[in-house]
Amino acid sequence: MTDHSSREPECESCPLAGRREFLRDAFFGLLAVRFGGALARRGAELTYPLPATDGATIDKDNQLILARSEEKVYAFNLSCPHQNTALRWYPEDSQFQCPKHHSRYRSDGVFISGRATRSMDRLGIRRDGANVIVDVNKFYREDQNPAEWAAAVVTL
Repeated sequence: MTDHSSREPECESCPLAGRREFLRDAFFGLLAVRFGGALARRGAELTYPLPATDGATIDKDNQLILARSEEKVYAFNLSCPHQNTALRWYPEDSQFQCPKHHSRYRSDGVFISGRATRSMDRLGIRRDGANVIVDVNKFYREDQNPAEWAAAVVTL
């Protein structure tokens, strides 16, 4: 293995060093564009207005669902916990469903039936006046973080 930490002075001015940095930056820039800015979201907190009524809003760009049910607001990962297919909201039933294997979830994300083995994954959420702040780095699975999962809610 080569130790690059002690480069010779002439290597610092080598045109290849600048080219490598350019290619690296271009590669990560293309990844960010390809995956809808998901790489740029690291450390991000997203702000949404408090939902006025029960229902769900799907934010495809940020891969999350904001839902209000029975005076509570939740933020969910958009993907089904079974095989990461984007979930759909059915307002007539007040339920989420996976179109791939038909797992169903209540409006609070609790698993009802289907191939999934757990409830929907929740994201960290808190209230800030007339808004809710969703922390995309706080990701809770019911089976791994039951206390945090249950606490990831804003009560109105």
